[in-house]
Amino acid sequence: MQAKKFFTVLSFLLCSAAAVSAQSASRTQHQRIKQGVKSGELTRHETKTLVKQQKETRQDVRQAKADGIITPGEKKEIRQDKRKSNRTIYRTKHNNRDRN
Repeated sequence: MQAKKFFTVLSFLLCSAAAVSAQSASRTQHQRIKQGVKSGELTRHETKTLVKQQKETRQDVRQAKADGIITPGEKKEIRQDKRKSNRTIYRTKHNNRDRN
């Protein structure tokens, strides 16, 4: 039941991405997280942390678009968040902790 709920939440988060580029990056990161859960590379706590990080990035994108203009500073912050997410996903998947 929890796995079904988890994948439903991840699917919803993926569908709510604001921009096309953000959507494709989000989709790729979502697939990487999903694959890590399926293979057992990610623990429940690690998965929760990664999903929370994805949510925060999407909120930053929504907030940047709220006034209709995304400033260069906001773009830079969003790019940095995406890079940080990618690094975190990689490091978490390769930290030799497995789901039991």
